[in-house]
This record gives sequence, C-alpha cells and structure tokens, in this order.
Amino acid sequence: MWRRLLQEGAACMLQVADHRFLHQRHFSSVCVRLHQRLLHRQPPCSKLRGKDYLPSCTRAYKKDAKLEFPASPITVTDVKQYLRSKDISFHDGYSCLHVPSVFVEPSERKDSFSLFVDKTTGQFLCKDTLVEGSWEDLQDCLEVMQKDEQDSLSPRVLLGYPESVEELEERERELREVRRVWSSSVPFADLPEDEAQLIKIMFQITKISNATLKKFGVRLFKPTKSLVFPWFGGPDSSLKGVKLLSAQSSDAEKVTYNEATMPKSSSYYNLFGLPLVGRMDPEVVLTGSELDTLAVSQATGFPSVALPRGVSCLPPILLPYLEQFKRVTLWLGDDIRSWEASKIFSRKLGLRRCSLVRPGEGRPRPVEALALGKNFNNIIKSSIPAAHKSIVSFKQLREDVYGELMNTEQVAGVKWARFPELNRILKGHRKGELTVFTGPTGSGKTTFISEFTLDLSMQGVNTLWGSFEINNVRLAKIMLTQFAMQRLEENLEQYDFWADKFEELPLYFMTFHGQQNIKTVLDTMQHAVYLYDINHVIIDNLQFMMGQENLSVDKFAVQDHIIGAFRKFATNSSCHVTLIIHPRKEEDDRELQTASIFGSAKASQEADNVLILQEKKLVTCPGRRSLQVTKNRFDGDVGIFPLDFIKSSLTFSTPKGKHKLRKVTAKPEARRPSGGRRRRRWRRLKRKKRQKRQRLRELTRICSRK
Repeated sequence: MWRRLLQEGAACMLQVADHRFLHQRHFSSVCVRLHQRLLHRQPPCSKLRGKDYLPSCTRAYKKDAKLEFPASPITVTDVKQYLRSKDISFHDGYSCLHVPSVFVEPSERKDSFSLFVDKTTGQFLCKDTLVEGSWEDLQDCLEVMQKDEQDSLSPRVLLGYPESVEELEERERELREVRRVWSSSVPFADLPEDEAQLIKIMFQITKISNATLKKFGVRLFKPTKSLVFPWFGGPDSSLKGVKLLSAQSSDAEKVTYNEATMPKSSSYYNLFGLPLVGRMDPEVVLTGSELDTLAVSQATGFPSVALPRGVSCLPPILLPYLEQFKRVTLWLGDDIRSWEASKIFSRKLGLRRCSLVRPGEGRPRPVEALALGKNFNNIIKSSIPAAHKSIVSFKQLREDVYGELMNTEQVAGVKWARFPELNRILKGHRKGELTVFTGPTGSGKTTFISEFTLDLSMQGVNTLWGSFEINNVRLAKIMLTQFAMQRLEENLEQYDFWADKFEELPLYFMTFHGQQNIKTVLDTMQHAVYLYDINHVIIDNLQFMMGQENLSVDKFAVQDHIIGAFRKFATNSSCHVTLIIHPRKEEDDRELQTASIFGSAKASQEADNVLILQEKKLVTCPGRRSLQVTKNRFDGDVGIFPLDFIKSSLTFSTPKGKHKLRKVTAKPEARRPSGGRRRRRWRRLKRKKRQKRQRLRELTRICSRK
C-alpha cells in the first residue's frame, strides 16, 4: 500500500516540477528511490551548471557487480494472472509478453503492443519511450492508473535524477567523446579509391562494397586507422555510441581484430544494423560481429544484426527488439565456442523459431564465406533447428562428433595463461563440468582459486563468485592485487589505473555471506546465467550450504543432495561449477587423497575434475605447496606439479628449472591380479608346499636308516 501512495505523491510532484531537472534512468525499485530523492536530495544538475542547464535525455547504464535475487521469484504464470486480473490484453511471444504500452497516449500509439515483459525476469521495456524497469515498477504504475482511472501514465514517473554529479559528468564526457569520434571520422564514399582499397585489404573485406558500408553508416577514423560502427537508438534514432575496430596482421597472414567501445563495453547494449530492419520483416540473421553482418546483408539481402559483445553475451534488454521475427538464424562463427553460444542463445530467443548454422568446412564465418565465394542461401537453408528431442540417433550426432575430432584444441576449453602445467593435465576449462577443489585448512585455497578464476576471467570467461567465508571487499582486494601483480597499498597512486582495468573484467559477486539456503543460491545462479551469460560459478564453500537445511536429516545425505543439485545445474545450464569442499581431518604428515574429501563418495563420483592443493609442512621454512589432479573425466590424465607462493602479489607460480610435471600412474605390482592370475599363483604356492613336504619326508627316511 505504501508503495502505491508514495508513487502517487511522486507522480504529482513530478507533474509540477520543472522538466529541465528531469533525467531518465533505470530503477530497480522505483518507490524507494523516489522517496530518497524527494526527501533527502537536491537536483544535482543545478549544482553542476546552474538552473538553466538542460541535460541530454539518455538512458543510464551501469555495471552492477553485486547480484541479488528476489526473495520470491516471479513466474510467467504469475505475470499472466496479474494482467488478466487487471483486464489487460497481452500476446504470448517467444521470450516476452507483449502488452499495450501504458506510457503512451492511446491516440499516439504506433504499435498497440509495444511494451515487452521478460518471461524469465519480469523486467519490462517500452520500445516507444525506452522506459524500463522491474516487474514491481510496472505493477505500481498499473495500480496508480487504475485508481486515478487514467488511460496512460507519463514516462516521468520512472524518470529521476542521476545518483551523483560524477555520474552525470562521466556520462556527458562519454557522449562528447562519441560525437567527437563520429564527427572526426570519414565516410568511405569520401575516401580516395586507392586509400579505401588499402583499408579493405588491411581488414580483409575487399569483397564488401562501398555501397554496403555506406548503407550501414560505417566510417574510417584516420588517427588510429579504425573502422567506426555507429549505434543509433531511441525514438529519435540519435547517435548513442560507437564501436572502433582495428586490425593487426600476424605472421600466419591472419588478421587479429581489436575492439573499443564508447560508452564502455559493460553498457554498450545495441544491435548493429537494427535501424535498417523493417517492422514487417519475418526473419533475421544474427551474427557475432559487425563485419559478418555486412557480409550477410550484401550476399543475401536478408535483415542481419550483430551482437554488441560477440558470442560472449546476449543481454536480455535486447530480446524485445528480436520479438517480431518468426525465424532467427544464428550464424555466430566457425568454432566450437560459437556453436555452444548458439545453443545457449537459442534458449533465450525461443527454441521453436531458432535455427543454427553448424560450423564446418563448407560453413565458415560470413565474412570469410564472402571472400571464398560461398553460396549464402544454401548455407542458411542447411541450418538445423534449435529445438531438440529427448532421444537422438547417431545420424544427428555425427556432425557434432566430427566437429569435436576436427577441433580438439577448442573442445578442450579455455587455456590458463598462468598455469601451463594445468593445461597439460586438464587440457582446458570446459563448460558444463563440475570441479571439486580441496586442500588443508590455511593452505591458501581461496587465494589460489581466486587467481585460478581471475586467469580465466581475463580471457573472457564470464565468472560469478559466491564467497560465503570472506566478504566481497576482501575477495576483490585479493583479486585486484593478483591482477596488478603488486601491493597497491604501497602504490595508491596506481589504484585508479588498475581499478579501471579490473572493472572491465566480466566478473560478478553474489552478496551472500555465511550460511545460505541451497535453493536461494541456485535461483541466483540461474538468474545470473540468464542475465549475464555466466560461464563459471565458484562456490566457497560447500559446508556453508549445509547450515540452513533440515537438522534432523543426516548431514551426509544433505551434502549428497547439494552436490547433486550443483551437478544438475552445471549440466542443464552449460555452466562450469567449481565447488570448494573442506577435507576431513588427517594427520599432518600425510598427503590428502580423493578419499580425504569430506563425504567423498558423492563428491568424487559426480565431479568431472578433482583438484587437491597439497601442503608439506616444514619446520625451518614455510610449507611447500603443489597442485594435484586426481580425477580428469575429459581424457583421464592425472598428475601433480609444485607451486611457489609469491607473497608480494598473492600469486602462485610454477618453479622453473627445478621441477617437472609428474604424472601419477598406478604401479604394475600395485594392481589387483585378475582371477586367472590368482588361480595360477595359488597352484604355484600349493606345488611348492607339496615339494617341500616331499623333501622333508625323504630327509626323515634317510635319518631313520642311519
């Protein structure tokens, strides 16, 4: 009740407030923010440049490194029941519910169903006004409309002041930089023919015509020799951002592309090529890069759009813009990683309408297919439906098996840069697996696993940390020290430099601390996988998952249930889960084994990988540490290698020149003999005993004769 009353008061005040002090931004809880803003804050715009300053109306994007999940997550059934109770018509779309926009006057509505509600999260977006918010925000708006008997509501209800003057200044600075780069860049039509051809050769896009580049508004930024791809958005289709793409040639005559976005990549939410798509187009080709979109559009004439951050992420805020298409063809690349991303994205977009272009020799990425003169229409027609059945035959799996045999390195997963010895054993970090990690108390498990995950995050693996032992501030401090490879408390002048770089990593933290319920944690993980395309989840540690369960149940049964839940989540979500488990109490002079894991039966059985941080304690100096892999379901290799702890940077490294990787294999004599060998050994022993008895009888007869 108080939320509705507070919203009504805020709406009344905003209707008489000066519109020059209004600025649009996204609110997770509109009433709490409105209450704080109206009672405790003054408009920061007047402090910045005076009362006559009129800020540009733009959406605010901000990366939130803390993830929380509602206490009672909504379901699509709850949303539908609520809309029916309010007599609001809706269409059931592929990933969203289509609702008439309540922020546009009925006479001005271009599309009667322009407001989209996400079926999974409840977040809504009005495409006409770009107003967005949570499901609770929409409920509050509908309650106000019903009580006041209004046909629509002003978008100003969900407009508000920026959180700080610094945030507004940064946003303006980014927008000025975007405009500067765009105005300084040159259209390809204005370049001399020889210079334009040289640029195309450098980017290996000689087959893409100037007409296609002009159609998509691609320009050249001469100071850095970069291609500029614009992002137009909003009702007025104004310039919101740009992406700069530079090219570097390698020795293998391959081009390496480097991207830079303004604003930052964490807030660069757009679909390149979307303004060229008609409102009635029934199908679209979704690619992983802007160059691929240019190639598809030129070769086929089909509508084509590109993901803002490649195959690593499909932000849910972009799903409403893809709702109009009855068919979506995902052509993201020619490697296994793109193939896996296609399967994950098809779940968000809706399996019924998605088709996937399978990687293969005759199906390279679009820009390469254009250079080779491939038939794009045949490639798109040969795409396979994303909808899967419960039972498949080898005929359906044949191409997947061949793809894994042909791309063995990519199938092995993402390689570690700081732990090359780990690559030799595990071969890489793969999605959908469960890793169990253990080690003695105080040996540095959290410190090691933080560097372990930081290494992967630096290579683009979207990571979610769930630390229940230490708080997120201390964990982030450890990881920032490992990232900078130095003690920043001794070099505080470098903090902002390293913090800015660290902030760009795809790294997120759960806000839980202490004992938590397993269902709450799994709901948060599922929410993060959907929203941020998380590929790796770390749970530190399992024992904190057991405190909130039923105390009358056996603790080993509770642990087995939790491990089974994480195993199911990793498989169904195609997400790697690293689970830290404390070992049982062992003697100090004994090395840990797989059987040393607390409740090891279920843990070792369900895990794909088992890692043990061994520590040999010494009297004269700190203990010697080593990492042992005792289980590797991918190819069976196990082994152990030493680690050196560098205290100044809180990192682990492998000693060079002293130790070599040692494979752990079973000795022949330690193997249990088979049934045939046991029988032969028993006959041999029986024969020796019989011969010994015979010799004793002969000696007895000889002695009796004498």
